[in-house]
Amino acid sequence: MKTLRTLATAAMAGMLAWGPAQAAAPLPACGEDTPWQQVLQPAALGLPQDASAHWLAPGWLLWPGVQASTGERFVLAHSASGRLALGTGQVLQGMDGRIALQAKAFPADLTAKVPWLAAGTGLALPTPALARVPALLQQQLLLLHEDAQGRVLRATQLQLPGVLDAVYASSAARSPLGAQVGAANTRFALWAPTARGVALCLPGQAPLPMQRQSRSGVWQTTLPQRAHGQAYRFLVDVHVRGVGLVRNRVTDPYAQSLTTDSLHSVALDMAASDLQPSGWANAPRPAPLAAATDQVIYELHVRDFSAHDASVPEAWRGKYLAFTHGEGTGVRHLKALAQAGLTHVHLLPVFDFATVPDNATALPLPQGGADSETQQAFVAATKERDAYNWGYDPLHFGAPEGSYATNAQDGRVRVRELRAMVQALHGMGLRVGMDVVYNHMSASGQHEKSVLDRIVPGYYHRLNAKGEVESSTCCANTATEHAMMERLMTDTAVAWVRDYRIDAYRFDLMGHQPRPAMERLQTAVNAAAGRTVHLIGEGWNFGEVTDGKRFVQASQLSLNGSGIATFSDRARDAVRGGGAGDGGEAQVLRQGYVNGLFYAANERVKAQPPKAQPTREDLLRAADLVRVGLAGTLQSYPLHTADGQTVPAAKVNYANQPAGYAQQPGEVVNYVENHDNQTLFDAHAFKLPRSTTPSERARVQTLASATMLFSQGVAYVHAGQELLRSKIMDRNS
Repeated sequence: MKTLRTLATAAMAGMLAWGPAQAAAPLPACGEDTPWQQVLQPAALGLPQDASAHWLAPGWLLWPGVQASTGERFVLAHSASGRLALGTGQVLQGMDGRIALQAKAFPADLTAKVPWLAAGTGLALPTPALARVPALLQQQLLLLHEDAQGRVLRATQLQLPGVLDAVYASSAARSPLGAQVGAANTRFALWAPTARGVALCLPGQAPLPMQRQSRSGVWQTTLPQRAHGQAYRFLVDVHVRGVGLVRNRVTDPYAQSLTTDSLHSVALDMAASDLQPSGWANAPRPAPLAAATDQVIYELHVRDFSAHDASVPEAWRGKYLAFTHGEGTGVRHLKALAQAGLTHVHLLPVFDFATVPDNATALPLPQGGADSETQQAFVAATKERDAYNWGYDPLHFGAPEGSYATNAQDGRVRVRELRAMVQALHGMGLRVGMDVVYNHMSASGQHEKSVLDRIVPGYYHRLNAKGEVESSTCCANTATEHAMMERLMTDTAVAWVRDYRIDAYRFDLMGHQPRPAMERLQTAVNAAAGRTVHLIGEGWNFGEVTDGKRFVQASQLSLNGSGIATFSDRARDAVRGGGAGDGGEAQVLRQGYVNGLFYAANERVKAQPPKAQPTREDLLRAADLVRVGLAGTLQSYPLHTADGQTVPAAKVNYANQPAGYAQQPGEVVNYVENHDNQTLFDAHAFKLPRSTTPSERARVQTLASATMLFSQGVAYVHAGQELLRSKIMDRNS
């Protein structure tokens, strides 16, 4: 059989096609010195950097806020080599061609798909140009507004997600993506419809050009051998707004595993025996729960669980395998919690994330007292190279995180060890939930750790009116309203359920995703699991999608009847006092139902002016919200309120929103502590009077937890909450 090197060399010698045109530069060998980006043709200086126009369907563009006068015209200019430039007199140069567009009333059905866009000029492509749309989408594009003499009055680049979905999504949805390892061959496929060329890059070998499927925009090639465990990357030639024609060396968005620090994707046959821990094939698994409200969830971080546990073998501390050590302190505690009624361990992110080097070790903190800022300054200065992060900065959605494996270089090890962790938790009678973060990526654009945007620039991320990436969720927001981003989310969620036996999901900032996308995902993961996979998530309503500006959100007030649960801040805030994001003096002054509101004012509250003092009515309003939580946060629950009325819980006010918002108890998650912000114990340390004794503090903690555990709905506990856990007042630890 020919070796991969021989095949690749033969392919190059035979001049296999490199997309619709030959590559602009010779393909480099796939060594470690291959640059992660090479600019083949820089974008000309002076071109507009904004992308304020939208190509929404093959025959239609929309330029919001722009109107034309008599004699003026609109033109779509294109260049395959990326040489567009504005010359003397504002005349465009370097074109391969220009297409005259006709200003028309924009179709209502397309307007309905983009309700957030301002009114503007609808631009229709002439019918003969429609056949050229796929080729045009692979070129540098510029939309021009010209006067009668051909001078450019204004110009903009284009946002392409609408037309990419319209042209390619239906066919691409049926095409397998990633690496499919068979008994005698291995197929590699990448969706990159705007790319000029794509090649498969195997370490130390000549790149193997891939062939483009015209209807789907998928590039593919097949190696005539079983490449299980093979490391690979892609070389993608593509036009990038503001940069030029570039060659990006990228990993696979559908990577099943990776090498150290995510430098290479790894092709795997997930059914292979070397990916299975002992006993995996017939390992017992807890039965499905009868109802969503039977869930009692324990939120846990893999490294946090055992990093400093001397009862665990040193090589396993902070790793997946710590959960398999039956004599470990943490495992014994989990078994006790399972006996007490715990049903799920929800793991903070275990997909591949960007901020922890895979072989990082713990850095010793400098000495300092409890009131010293030395440690916090040290943590901030070393956060890019230490061993700890929550993990909410996705790099690859479908591959396990390498820093939790005993060997990050061998892509098979992390798969086998994560499975061993799931198997061990199942053996304790605990179902395994997974925290997933599909609302943003660790980076976008042409950053080295930007995977999606360097393959299909401008598609996977949600853009604002100027074409800039939205970042309301903290980082580079994704756009799960786009078909192939939704597919990536759903496909990887299905893979975790199918290949790792994940039982449930918690979605970070789920309100930034469309409800229909989440409902389709629910159907898909249930089918893959052959049982109900319970979904919960953060249904907060904020950012560029607030109040359904772009789509019906998967948010608190928009998920009624879906069966998907959202975290409720109603009882949480009433019990703890204040809001989750309180800082400074507010976290001391805003006492709650269990820690002194009105009946046991702390020293700082007592020092406030009389008009600022809490009243008995404030306490009674908090009690109303606690009762709403106990009743499952149900819209229709008839609540006897403190002012003597009986009203549906939806009529009880919470921050100018309905306190009751769910249709059924299984659609609400009750909690008083999670990994964000201060622990419950630390919140009480701020709010309780200083004279509160240790035993009284423990009773306050127990009462706060009991309100959550005895409420209708899904119960959610942060690891250590039952042990009076403190983070020494650190909100972000």
